[in-house]
Amino acid sequence: MSETSDSSHVAGRVHALFRYPVKSMAAEPLESAEIGWHGIPGDRRWAFIRDGMVQSGFPWLTIRQRSDMWHYHPELLDPEKPDSSATVVHTPSGATLDVADPALAAELGDGVRVVRNKVGLFDTAPLSIISLQTISRIGEMSGAQLDPRRFRPSILIDAPSAVEFPEAAWIGRTLRIGGLRMRVDQHDERCVIINVDPVSTERDARVLRAVAQERNGCAGVYGSTVTPGRVAIGDLVALEDTPA
Repeated sequence: MSETSDSSHVAGRVHALFRYPVKSMAAEPLESAEIGWHGIPGDRRWAFIRDGMVQSGFPWLTIRQRSDMWHYHPELLDPEKPDSSATVVHTPSGATLDVADPALAAELGDGVRVVRNKVGLFDTAPLSIISLQTISRIGEMSGAQLDPRRFRPSILIDAPSAVEFPEAAWIGRTLRIGGLRMRVDQHDERCVIINVDPVSTERDARVLRAVAQERNGCAGVYGSTVTPGRVAIGDLVALEDTPA
């Protein structure tokens, strides 16, 4: 674990790390990651595109259309080389298919096809953060039991604070997390995906409704790498005094 200098303030610790080898499929929990300029290596390098939606601006097949995508579990066959590793997907039926196998695309829908991008297929930014405290508060507001994975963070932080939604105050600042320095760029504007429980795949509209009513639709933050470095569960999260 990295220690902080006198010029930084400890904001919390890393509670969990997640990689999503295939956009909108299940999360892969990690103990540590060497985070680079394009986020966590191997993160969202693959995605499925809906038929006729390439020019739409949002062509992706996601949990919005198919809640059961939470039950498709990607696996990198060579986790030591995540950006070049072959990727397979364990399907709800028990089959294991290469991510590029036409049978997988056909199972996901008529005309669906897979694409790959070596630097990642991100909606907004390569790194997303949310705190346990924010998730707990949203649970209280919505009356729902919330698995943190439904918010699909890269880094889940335990950030005890006197203020609610602590990461919302970090916009424009730089965090030091283990060996990584990252700039917190903007709020994470949420969509209906957070209504879907990753285990049951049931939808609960109260979750997004609470975020919309109480937080202007935002929960968590997006960021980008300032200095690449290794991050591990338990690492301190330090808020630097001045922006990058």
